[in-house]
Amino acid sequence: MLAWALCWLLFVALWQFGVGAMTALLVTCALGVALSLLGASWWRRVMIGAGFPLSLALSGVAAVPAWAWLLPLLLLLLIYPLNAWRDAPLFPTPDNALLELHKHAPLPLGALVLDAGCGLGHGLRALRQTYPQARLHGLEWSWPLRAACALSCSWARVRHGDIWREDWRPYSMVYMFQRPESMPRAVEKAGAELAPGAWLVSLEFEAAELVPQAVLQTPDGRPLWLYQSPFVHQKAPDAVI
Repeated sequence: MLAWALCWLLFVALWQFGVGAMTALLVTCALGVALSLLGASWWRRVMIGAGFPLSLALSGVAAVPAWAWLLPLLLLLLIYPLNAWRDAPLFPTPDNALLELHKHAPLPLGALVLDAGCGLGHGLRALRQTYPQARLHGLEWSWPLRAACALSCSWARVRHGDIWREDWRPYSMVYMFQRPESMPRAVEKAGAELAPGAWLVSLEFEAAELVPQAVLQTPDGRPLWLYQSPFVHQKAPDAVI
C-alpha cells in the first residue's frame, strides 16, 4: 500500500507539473518496479510492481493508448527475466546470516567464492563479513540487478550471466539462496565441476540427495546447509518386499 501511494503521489506531481501522460506513466511504473524489489516473495513483488498501473487503468484518470499498459510488464521483465523465474527471482540473504560459516568451512587466503544469483548483493556482503580475504564473485542474470549490485559491491567482481552455464571448477565455494526446485540441478552441477575440498553452501533449502557436512542455524532461524566435495549421497531406502 505504501508503494502504491508513493507511485500515485509521484504520478499526480508529474501530472500537475505538465508532464505528459506517457512519460508520467513510464517514470511512475519504473518507481513501482524498483519498489517491488522489496517484496519478500514473487507474488508480493508482482503486486507491488503491477498495483499502480492497474489502479490507474481502473480509475480512468489518464487517457493513454492501449499499448502503453505493456510498459509495466516490460519493466518487470527487465528486472526479472523469464528464464530467471526458474530459480529465485530475488531472495536477499539476511544480515549476519553467514557469520559462523568460516568456522565450519575454512577457506585459504584468496580463495574464489561465487554467489550464484547475487541479486542486489546481500549474499556478497554477508560472504565478505565471514571471508574478508576471499576473492568474491557474483553472477546475476538480470541486467539492472547486476548493475545495482556492481555499484554497491565494488570490491567484488560482479558479472551478468547464467549460473548454470558458468564453470564452477575454479571456485572453492559456491553459495546459493535459490529455491527447492533448483537444488537437484545444483547438486548435479556441483558434483560434476567442484574440485575435491570445495564447498556447496545453500541457505534455507536442502540438497536432499546429499549428506551435509554441517547444518548451521542463522540468527533468524533459517538452516544453512554445507556440503563438501567429494559429496556423500544419501542411501536409498531398502526396498520393502
